[in-house]
Amino acid sequence: MSKNGKCLIKIEHLRKEYPNVTPLEDVSVEINKGDVISVIGPSGTGKSTLLRCLNQLEQPTSGKVTFDGEVITDPKCKMNKVRQKMGMVFQSFNLFNNLNIIENIMAGPMRLLGKTKQEAYDEGMQLLKRVGLAEKALNLPSELSGGQKQRVAIARAIAMKPDLILFDEPTSALDPTMVGEVLQVIRKLAQEGMTMMIVTHEMKFARDVSNRIFYMDGGGICEDGSPDQIFNHPKNEKTRIFIKRLKQLSLDIKDANYDFIGSVSRIEQFSRDNMLPDKLMRNVQLAFEEIVTQNLVPYGESYYNLYPIKIMLEYSDSDESLIMDMEYSGMEYNPFKDGDELSATIVKKLTNDVKYSHKDNKNYVRIVFK
Repeated sequence: MSKNGKCLIKIEHLRKEYPNVTPLEDVSVEINKGDVISVIGPSGTGKSTLLRCLNQLEQPTSGKVTFDGEVITDPKCKMNKVRQKMGMVFQSFNLFNNLNIIENIMAGPMRLLGKTKQEAYDEGMQLLKRVGLAEKALNLPSELSGGQKQRVAIARAIAMKPDLILFDEPTSALDPTMVGEVLQVIRKLAQEGMTMMIVTHEMKFARDVSNRIFYMDGGGICEDGSPDQIFNHPKNEKTRIFIKRLKQLSLDIKDANYDFIGSVSRIEQFSRDNMLPDKLMRNVQLAFEEIVTQNLVPYGESYYNLYPIKIMLEYSDSDESLIMDMEYSGMEYNPFKDGDELSATIVKKLTNDVKYSHKDNKNYVRIVFK
């Protein structure tokens, strides 16, 4: 799985304890030069803690970390020097708000690498061009969008010419519309051979950009494999359960005041995680809107008394199909026959197949997309 075999970081029996929790119990793994590693797993399983222990923002309880031949967990290690070669990009950007954008990028190379002001400026402008923000050089961070700030943070990390960049959920604080611009910059770095370790919830990105995936759970790395292995042929039971959940989405609608925007956003994220084409994603969202908003919610508390409405989306890799199952209570109510005729017609045109049945005071709808 390594790109060239040279070990850059060796982690041996790394453990991190807090008074009430132990996020890292026993982590041992090697990271090779040129690796692009995405770290995935449920929340609270030590992913960010692992990164922070690598650059010693968190002091490990025990264990050993060797970076480029130097034991950086040794108390005698000069971490300020090490961090010059181990860049870090945070969720919250961590830009200097009192400096403009080019000054943010120039500060580290001038202070730590001995660059002249002109050298730092010239190199900083080149980096801003690489991330598409040269025209923002004289702006303050407060004048930039979240996505632009994160691109500046990446440029600032590159300016130190690191051997490795750690990304701690670089898109989690961003509006969905800004995520793509940041991920595109990271993709370019991967293509250029930068060694990177990325904690992310963006599964499509993880599959596309990485040569290795770490699945973390239970205080350690449960599985280390290629994207194909982890997402299509996981060996560990915990990994299999996690990946299966990625391929399923449950939505519960309890009354007419349900969060429609939130539900549509969850369908979008589910579609992105499973690399569904944009057209299919839009068809699923539109079908959800037409069936639920136009044909179920209007009758939910009236004569038919349909609530709660349970919706399950499930994607199948084998035939690239997506199934939307709906279950709701009450007397027989077929949304394709008893509801709004125009909405029913729209949904039928968007899908491959629709089925309806009623049994034991339960209504069942199945919609198949391909």
